[in-house]
Amino acid sequence: MKAGRKNLKKAVEEDGLSLQQGQSIMQVVSLRGSNLIEVMDARSVKSLALFPAKFQKSFWIKTGSYVVVDDSGREKALESGIKIACVVSQVLFHEQVRALEKSSEWPTIFQTKVVDHSKNLLQPSSSEIDQILSSEDEDGLPPLEANLNRHSPLELYSDSDSDDS
Repeated sequence: MKAGRKNLKKAVEEDGLSLQQGQSIMQVVSLRGSNLIEVMDARSVKSLALFPAKFQKSFWIKTGSYVVVDDSGREKALESGIKIACVVSQVLFHEQVRALEKSSEWPTIFQTKVVDHSKNLLQPSSSEIDQILSSEDEDGLPPLEANLNRHSPLELYSDSDSDDS
């Protein structure tokens, strides 16, 4: 393993992350190619950022990820007509994002307001629980639960039609 990648991984494992002058936190909006990503800053301005080759086999990003970007020459690049305005200096992981959300450095536009509807979908109602408990078979085991990962197939022919003919 090359020393560059080893040092990259050591730098990521450090807990304390402080933004330096000219650095800002941005959210990945879209992936544009091998080393180009579109990012959005705290003012909702989108721009292209360069994802350096030293990160490519060590870190993977997807839409919605957060990165620390060196945007010190951003205005100058936009004025001169260069499309790539900034360079990614660090990829933020889940633990780092949670720690930064509590600090004052986190932009207010990126505050997560996640409403968890998945708990409501998986929780059976009290009447369903009563039915399950009252319908235990003679073997003492509760009935099998339906597989929620698969959709039930559409019934093309009903049993009542086949009985009449």
